[in-house]
Amino acid sequence: MQMNKVILIPVYNGEYHITSLIKRIREYISDIVVVDDGSTDNTAVLAEKEEATVIRHKKNKGKGASLHTGIDYILSRDYNIVIVMDADGQHKPEEIPKFIEHFNKTRTPIILGNRIKNAKNMPLVRRITNKIMSTIISKICHQCIPDSQCGYRLIKREVFEKIKLLYSNYEIESEILIRASRRGFKIDSIPITTVYHQEKSYINPVVDTMRFIRLLINVYREKSE
Repeated sequence: MQMNKVILIPVYNGEYHITSLIKRIREYISDIVVVDDGSTDNTAVLAEKEEATVIRHKKNKGKGASLHTGIDYILSRDYNIVIVMDADGQHKPEEIPKFIEHFNKTRTPIILGNRIKNAKNMPLVRRITNKIMSTIISKICHQCIPDSQCGYRLIKREVFEKIKLLYSNYEIESEILIRASRRGFKIDSIPITTVYHQEKSYINPVVDTMRFIRLLINVYREKSE
């Protein structure tokens, strides 16, 4: 069966990187869906200029909400494989072939990028938080997931068809893994490099950790019911 692949990019105020990112992605995959999450800059205009499919939120709703919007659009088309990337330049399009090659070899439905082996440039707080979260997620999923918070990931269409996502912020990245593992989907990881810039991060360590804890409590309750 032919694998129709699409890149999904949730973005908020990403005009600095979006043009270059789309141009570099096009060397590997032609179909690109950009969900502009209420940006106040020229992100959407620049993405449209590069002929990406652009879906706009009128106001900022969160990364999870952007993924919901993008996934709904993709499921209405005939794509089999979704590769999710961040728009801030941290994910190298040149590593797209690594995801595709690993999928072709293993047919694993979820393949995550793993930054931990090359994490020397990752801010210390994020490294510690990620380590704790990844350990917890690994135990819940009964699979080794060294970098559960990495937004660079390949996911088969079937996964999104069989899970229901409820969250609208950064905790959605953990939610996908937990719900998919409960449906019996295998999760693999491949090493990637991550480039850190000086741009403002929209991750709030305190708020997003509390959201992560809320997610864990709620999915535990769901399982107990």
